[in-house]
Amino acid sequence: MTYGVGHDGARPKVAVILPCYNEAVAITETISGFRAALPDAEIYVYDNNSKDNTVAVAQAVGAIVRIERMQGKGHVVRRMFADIEADIYVLADGDATYDATAAPAMVRKLWEEQLDMVVGARQSEVVAAYRPGHVLGNRLLTGLLARMFGRSFSDILSGYRVFSRRFVKSFPVLSAGFEIETEISVHALELAMPIADVMTRYGARPEGSTSKLSTYRDGWRILRTMITLYRSERPTIYYGIVALVLAVAAFLLAVPLLVTYWQTGLVPRFPTAILIMGLLTIAVICVFVGFILDTVTKGRREMKRLAYLSVPAPRA
Repeated sequence: MTYGVGHDGARPKVAVILPCYNEAVAITETISGFRAALPDAEIYVYDNNSKDNTVAVAQAVGAIVRIERMQGKGHVVRRMFADIEADIYVLADGDATYDATAAPAMVRKLWEEQLDMVVGARQSEVVAAYRPGHVLGNRLLTGLLARMFGRSFSDILSGYRVFSRRFVKSFPVLSAGFEIETEISVHALELAMPIADVMTRYGARPEGSTSKLSTYRDGWRILRTMITLYRSERPTIYYGIVALVLAVAAFLLAVPLLVTYWQTGLVPRFPTAILIMGLLTIAVICVFVGFILDTVTKGRREMKRLAYLSVPAPRA
């Protein structure tokens, strides 16, 4: 594969990183596919407390195998990003569903265009590989992210991504589970990184391999993560919406009292009046909280940006 050389004439070091949990059936095919596609890359398998012989199988086919005891994909990705030193990182799942032959083009695109992330957007004609419910959920969450942050990707939940070193070393991984892809996407959007999508084939798991993704449980966790990140990154709008809801509720409760007062000059329902004042007070507090947290968010974003800029860009 030819994707250029660095400023010192050396080829960039590529690492393929594969988080795994009970993937003994599929890991050999996954490793073999990436070894054929990226023969110069080092292939790392991080096992996450597998109950089968994933570790032995991965070692037998020549992968560098390491263990992460804290359960959850987010914990595994945090450990991989911290431990592995490379110029380009290719992240994929160990279930043989992602098209390894697309990796050279994704790496080349990142390197030649000096991008920080290339997302392998999934495209599949196999229903068993990409079930309609998952497709619909992904589209809804992708559309929601676009509305929240102004722009998005074609597939925010794809586990197939290529990263620059400066993305990996500046990303403070906070998620524990499958919501890690959402956190990665938001991090790229918030720092306005140069990114791209590439359509890639998505296949069914090998027979005997089972998915670890729970449609509803993990879908809810991803949605909750998006809301939490929105509150953290857009506090003025988030708390402004809360304040507006409280103010509208207070207004609706106040209308009957105002009508009664206009007609009789009396305020017969003091508890309701007290509730209205409480709602309006909380609404005002929410507005000020939003402004204060917005200042904090900007400071934190500046620190992230400085950490990101401290690492040279690809081909810099």
